[in-house]
Amino acid sequence: MANRQTDHLFQLIQALSKSEKRNFRLYAYRSGNTGETKFVRLFDIIDRQSEYDETQIYLKEPSIKRAQLSNLKAHLYKQILASLRLLHRNHDQTIQVRENLDYAKVLYNKGLFRQSLRLLERTKNQARQSHNTVLILEIIEFEKHIECHHVTHSLPSRAEELAREASEIHEVANRTAILSNLSLKMYGLFLKAGYIRNEEDFQGVEEYFYSQLPDYKLESLSFFEKLYYYESFVWFHYIIQDFLMCYKYCQKWVDLFEETPNVTQVYPDIYIKGIHNLLATLFNLQHHRKFRETIKKLEAFGEAESARLSASDHANLQAYLFTHKINAHFMEGTFSEGVKALSGLEKSLQELEAMVDINRITLLRYKLACLYFGSGNNKKAIGYLNMIINERLSEVREDIHCFARILNLIAHYELGNDSLVDYQIRSVYRFLIKMDNMQEVQKEIFQFLRNLRRIQRDEIREAFMVLKEKLKILEKDTYLSRPFLYLDIISWLESKIEKLRVEEVIRKKFLSRQANKHFD
Repeated sequence: MANRQTDHLFQLIQALSKSEKRNFRLYAYRSGNTGETKFVRLFDIIDRQSEYDETQIYLKEPSIKRAQLSNLKAHLYKQILASLRLLHRNHDQTIQVRENLDYAKVLYNKGLFRQSLRLLERTKNQARQSHNTVLILEIIEFEKHIECHHVTHSLPSRAEELAREASEIHEVANRTAILSNLSLKMYGLFLKAGYIRNEEDFQGVEEYFYSQLPDYKLESLSFFEKLYYYESFVWFHYIIQDFLMCYKYCQKWVDLFEETPNVTQVYPDIYIKGIHNLLATLFNLQHHRKFRETIKKLEAFGEAESARLSASDHANLQAYLFTHKINAHFMEGTFSEGVKALSGLEKSLQELEAMVDINRITLLRYKLACLYFGSGNNKKAIGYLNMIINERLSEVREDIHCFARILNLIAHYELGNDSLVDYQIRSVYRFLIKMDNMQEVQKEIFQFLRNLRRIQRDEIREAFMVLKEKLKILEKDTYLSRPFLYLDIISWLESKIEKLRVEEVIRKKFLSRQANKHFD
């Protein structure tokens, strides 16, 4: 039996919607032949499988020989892609532009050079509307090729005009590549290590970022140059935990799209991610009113553009909404309410796994674990934390992996699993040392839990209070506050001191902030 993760044809068929499957069958019979072709029968067999199983293919369709299957699968794969391309070309401007480029090449091969040039000119204007520098450059180079090698009777100034266009677009493409490279590197750095941990980290990140940042005048940049410029600053400020500046550049990212709505329709995935990052920053700033307004904006966009969004866009949108709805319950201290409201999330999470990257799924699992922990359901929290811990470290964010282990340790303590707590303390301590992720906050927590069994029952409340005061001091240090972004350990300690549930403590804090209107 083949592995589901490695069989690309199975993955593609499972990712198709009902309408896409129906369209494929119509496409397969486009020649008018009503007799089922072999690759369509193969499609139907695989479509009915919950896991890819070649043995079942041979049993259900004996006419398919083992020697044929590889070529038949490759042919089916191409046919599905071709049907999808035709289905979605009216909703994807990039596909339309490339299709017109192909038509221009056909006209060129027929010797119809002037027709080809007219089509290229219309296609170039279409590409400019979507700010697609790469396609614009490809079109211009094709135009130059035709003008250089054939008599087209174009205006005498056409050669100079094309040369000027080519120079300008090359310059834009070069700047865009430099800025997109910087954005990608900063995002990769965040995925690998998360937030900075000390002054050395800060100096290293700051020096690297500004050494790579080109000296461009922002007002002279094109749409995507500005986008990658803003993205780079978002990841930089996120890594160094400067959330006010991060908010500033997230808002610029979103505003850039809203000022050019035609581009939003072409690249809805980037716009959606911009709103997602804006929400993440607002959550870190605990700006409740703006956070709630922005969630509504994201939901409204998803509903308004539902017909235009691809399956991948829908999946990411759903993952983002789940993440921020959980964050809303964290902010408001309504953990139990969140568990009830998101009761269907577990099933949806399984469906999202095929289309959403592992880091986003891991983050959602961590958020769910925290939601269950806050509601008092430690067993459920441990279940999700174990999923994260059992993932290969090379595939998920190190910071989430580390804090999943810490929360797992605390959840076992809450359940009274003393023997497991002793083992977990040693195991997690060794892991964090190995990952170079041990800071003062973690050390204080481990020392406290290690000594807890020796503390008399009437002294436990005092011990919790001592630890809380130590951590509140550490929380004020920018470089030591990192753990509090992942786990509200102070509220957990206050729940032990006041003999309340964690969600009750956080709820009181939220209502107090709302009454004082510090943030809203």
